[in-house]
Amino acid sequence: MARIAFILLCHKDPDAVIQQARRLTAVGDFMSIHFDARAGRADYDRIHEALKDNPRVVFVRRRIKCGWGTWSLVKATLLAVRAAVEAFPRATHFYMLSGDCMAIKSAEYAHGFLDAEDADYIESVDYFDSGWIKTGFREERLIYRHFFNERTHKWLFYKSYELQKRLGLARGVPADLQMMIGSQWWCLRRRTIEVVLDLARRRRDIMRFFRTTWIPDETFFQTLVRHLVPEKEIRSRTLTFLIFTDYGMPVVFYNDHYDLLLAQDYLFARKISPGAATLKEKLGDLYSARGTAFQISNEGRSLFNFMTGRGREGRRFAPRFWETESTLGRERELMIVISKKWHVGKRLLERIRNVTDVPAIDYLFDEDGAHLPDLGGIQKTMEKRTRHRRALMRMLFDYYESDRLVICLDPDNIDLLRDFQTDRSVTRLLEVQCQFTDEYLLGHAKRVGLAGERTPQETIDTLLPTIRADVAHESDILRDAGFDALYQLTQGAPDAVNAAALTAFLSISPEAAMRLASDDQLFDD
Repeated sequence: MARIAFILLCHKDPDAVIQQARRLTAVGDFMSIHFDARAGRADYDRIHEALKDNPRVVFVRRRIKCGWGTWSLVKATLLAVRAAVEAFPRATHFYMLSGDCMAIKSAEYAHGFLDAEDADYIESVDYFDSGWIKTGFREERLIYRHFFNERTHKWLFYKSYELQKRLGLARGVPADLQMMIGSQWWCLRRRTIEVVLDLARRRRDIMRFFRTTWIPDETFFQTLVRHLVPEKEIRSRTLTFLIFTDYGMPVVFYNDHYDLLLAQDYLFARKISPGAATLKEKLGDLYSARGTAFQISNEGRSLFNFMTGRGREGRRFAPRFWETESTLGRERELMIVISKKWHVGKRLLERIRNVTDVPAIDYLFDEDGAHLPDLGGIQKTMEKRTRHRRALMRMLFDYYESDRLVICLDPDNIDLLRDFQTDRSVTRLLEVQCQFTDEYLLGHAKRVGLAGERTPQETIDTLLPTIRADVAHESDILRDAGFDALYQLTQGAPDAVNAAALTAFLSISPEAAMRLASDDQLFDD
């Protein structure tokens, strides 16, 4: 009879991880947990303390700092798989899960499903001919070496790529491999896992190659399983139900999706909303249920495509998602840096990316050329961004797969600030208080068209005090607005004072905050 060892990669919500582990192991299955090293030690200790006496749970001893699109995700997976292979000799199958996944079938059904066929379940299609990649890099993911994370070190990522391209440093794929691609949510038999681990030990050339590819979690197992297992023993599909929107974002499931999820021809589903308490409770009870009959209709994706298609044709049956889902999410943290000097705001955000790895976006509601990912068009114009600002922010949280996000705004965006402050998410503001010389204000006047090279000195003498008063007025409005969490980072203030503000604003350690505050060039013009 099938016994599943779940490979759980997670980085947040320790209570949910504990509940998930207890539910899935209560019926005889196993779990190997890798908790991201970027997450707090206290959260890891909480999970470990709750589950340390469960003989069906093992923890990866060496925790990895994981980054989207990088080798670290595969490395963490391999460590968790090795731990499971050693700890659970009775496990027959190994199933990849995330903390956002939940079972949509009973263990009785899942075990019977896996016993019915001696096969591996992994989406695995030809990398070059399948059309699986819709936008962005294709062969560039493979033939160039990617040493930096595109989301946290965008400039270095693209500069490294451009330099390799200019110098002709493209490389070939290992000659005996046919590159494959597919979803990272697989379920593999024990003997398949063992031969993959053996190949990983023997073929250092393959490991070197994948370590510097981009998004290897979509290619590593998918390629090696095809290389090692006869095609007749592979089912090119995932057993985890997930839907992606036209914007490339995963659809999130809520309380009223229970019946729809149970009707799908899958064993698990992602993503389950953290706020869907009723759905989580019902699915949690489901895994240990016995004698449950499931009527499989498998219409989930076609139903989603049909309903969203009506909206595009103007025949919608309910308000669009940005009208019905007006909140960013109660569990999310939006941190807003407010700086009149845009170069100072951008410099601070770059430091925040490097020191904290929290996603940070410069002046997306002020600058047409702000660096934004492709979100299906909603990000293309300032008008769209502003009109659908909460929808845009939700999509950015989903894109970066993070519950924390930093953005930068000009202080004249008081209406936007009030709107975000009233959201149910945790919203904190940091006003960057800069000193403004006459030279800087004159340059600002020229940039916004208030002055030119031939503007008379008498006009400039009148203009500069007005601009200075306007800047001060914006700051006064900000302070008088009564925002709950407004901090100040002040030019000329002691580093310790600024570090204290950054600690509270970003919820980071005093040491990390001091590294940010002690940047001597932060306020330079």
